[in-house]
Amino acid sequence: MTDRGRTAMDGPGRDGRRLLVAIHDVAPPFEAAVDQLCDLIAPLIGGPKLAMLVVPHHWAGEPLAAAPAFQRRLRAWSDAGVEMFLHGWLHRDDSSHAGRVARFKARHMTASEGEFLGLSEAEARRRIAAGRALVEDCIGRPVTGFIAPAWLYGPGAHGAMAALGLGLAEDHMRVWDPRDGRVHARGPVITWASRSRWRTASSLAVATVARHAHRPLRTARIAVHPGDVTKPVLIDSIAATVRAMTRGRRVARYAELAAEARAA
Repeated sequence: MTDRGRTAMDGPGRDGRRLLVAIHDVAPPFEAAVDQLCDLIAPLIGGPKLAMLVVPHHWAGEPLAAAPAFQRRLRAWSDAGVEMFLHGWLHRDDSSHAGRVARFKARHMTASEGEFLGLSEAEARRRIAAGRALVEDCIGRPVTGFIAPAWLYGPGAHGAMAALGLGLAEDHMRVWDPRDGRVHARGPVITWASRSRWRTASSLAVATVARHAHRPLRTARIAVHPGDVTKPVLIDSIAATVRAMTRGRRVARYAELAAEARAA
């Protein structure tokens, strides 16, 4: 039995452990990069057993609503078994942040991409509802959940997710149910950075350590971004990390976490 705020028991797999893999920032401007990431990862995990985080209007560029060909691709991916999450609306942070913690996160944890860190609950609810309706119309089924850009959430985002009945969310350190706060998995996500030379070097070092340090985790998570394909060293690191993390693990889907919590 799992209580609020406690971690649910993982399901059966090799050694009882599993791996979740997600491609972030899935949007029309990044179609080629998403294809490249899929071609890299799918053979390593045994098919399309991954999640895609869809941004309806990434940085006010080409909107999903005006991209019927990309909408059809989302439907095809979803039909093939890819999980779909809503991943913000713009992925751009236009808010003014009150408080030192929020200002620190907005300035140092992302490059102006923490869209939902400073939104009011009403505005967060409006964007999530519109984005969810659009993505669900494209794929013909409910989204698995909502993951905020840069994994950053403010009070308004938390309130909006609960009010809209979204069943799954994640940040850098956990996966949880926004409706009741129940935590389904804990542990840092493995991800990479392409924004600068030093960030790339740091992410490569962290990924190398994580291949070993994350082995005890019941649920390990890997997240990749379109920008990763711009640097061959990141592509090599992603492939090596996926290979390492699939040893002794079953590649799983996020929805299993919620299903197991309901069963518990």
